[in-house]
Amino acid sequence: MSDASTSPHPVKLGGVHHAAYRCKDAKETVEWYGRVLGMDYTTAFAEDHVPSTGEYDPYMHVFLDAGNNNILAFFELPNQKDMGRDENTPAWVQHLAFRVGSEEELLAAKKHIESEGIDVLGPTHHGIFKSIYFFDPNGHRVELATDIGTEDQYAELKRVAAPMLDEWSQTKKAPQHAAWLHEIARKENAAKASD
Repeated sequence: MSDASTSPHPVKLGGVHHAAYRCKDAKETVEWYGRVLGMDYTTAFAEDHVPSTGEYDPYMHVFLDAGNNNILAFFELPNQKDMGRDENTPAWVQHLAFRVGSEEELLAAKKHIESEGIDVLGPTHHGIFKSIYFFDPNGHRVELATDIGTEDQYAELKRVAAPMLDEWSQTKKAPQHAAWLHEIARKENAAKASD
């Protein structure tokens, strides 16, 4: 009899096939992600009946390549109520985050996106990565992030992950196991402010 903790998990994931969101206009969305983020439009499916449920609900389902075989997809649903969002969740919580290769690429992306007339927040320093934030034409928050941490920092964050989650579960207050991470960001932000 094998120990469950040493047995391989029965589900073998091979990555994210695609992440799907709703859009207001499929054509506008495809064009925006191509123009603003350089994503290639790869595939579309359009049906009058939902394959998984059989219900009548015409839709256009478009797929965009976000790099490294990561696919972002959208549904346009013309017969449904207008798109909304979860009003009980702050707008900054639900977002799409994409990786860029360096701080230089992040700053170049910010310049390009702003040249498209889009408001961009950041860069925001998170200690081990920096990000910029903006909204797509559907109201989805988009983040571009670049990793800047060291191997030791990432190892320490992995080490404290379980105790942080346990403490959070008990207190619902930010655990201090990774306070050093915020200190890194605070020091860099202070140095920039004094320049």
